[in-house]
Amino acid sequence: MKEIDIRTVDVVQYLQPLREGGSLPAIVKADDGFLYVLKFRGAGQGKMALIAEFIGGELARAIGLKVPELVFMNLDESFSKTEPDEEIQDLLKFSVGLNLGLHFLSSAITYDPLVTQVDAVTASKIVMLDSLISNIDRTDKNTNLLYWNKELWIIDNGASFYFHHNWETWKDHLSRTFPLIKNHVLLKKAEKLAEAADIIKELLTKDTILDIISAIPEEWLESDTEKLSASEMRSAYIEFITTKISKLDLLVKEAEDAR
Repeated sequence: MKEIDIRTVDVVQYLQPLREGGSLPAIVKADDGFLYVLKFRGAGQGKMALIAEFIGGELARAIGLKVPELVFMNLDESFSKTEPDEEIQDLLKFSVGLNLGLHFLSSAITYDPLVTQVDAVTASKIVMLDSLISNIDRTDKNTNLLYWNKELWIIDNGASFYFHHNWETWKDHLSRTFPLIKNHVLLKKAEKLAEAADIIKELLTKDTILDIISAIPEEWLESDTEKLSASEMRSAYIEFITTKISKLDLLVKEAEDAR
């Protein structure tokens, strides 16, 4: 089975922190000459946030939504030694190794539901995907959507799959729906929820899901404190996603009722 092709680059320059993000991501330059928004493994939610960002982003891409290119980014220990800000210095120190980067969309603007137009199918696909992956962080307060080149782009999926912060109870989430969809910023524009669900069912095949989960770096899944092995965690993500897809009709009804 061919895995999805995710490039790996090296960070060569730390440019500036993005302090509006709780995890303090940063704009960095890589050895390929491009700029990226770097998400740090040493931030508050650790490697789990990187995994959620990665899975959520690639699932979104698989159903035809716009997502900045995701790359794996190597961060060298030398960056923490030359950083004067103590908070950033600690973040860099604890993030040495493989992190996650999103291609920087220069001059992109934050999605404004009062100004930016979005078609019903796109809005519905985003709503249903966020319901499927339990994304609690795409609200009026924090849209995590960008408007760039006259298109809507999805960013910041790191709050998804919150079950993985407690692996002992992850199976309890398999039977649950997602009531928090009522807070979704695009819910009122999502007039094609059933159609979006059909698209997701068609495009998120078992092979596609396996490709995405197989591409998660092994070191992000390894933990001295968790009882589950990396392989068992991969299986859990696959089971969670496939189970939620099988319950999409329930998620559609829940979202429709919330509208």
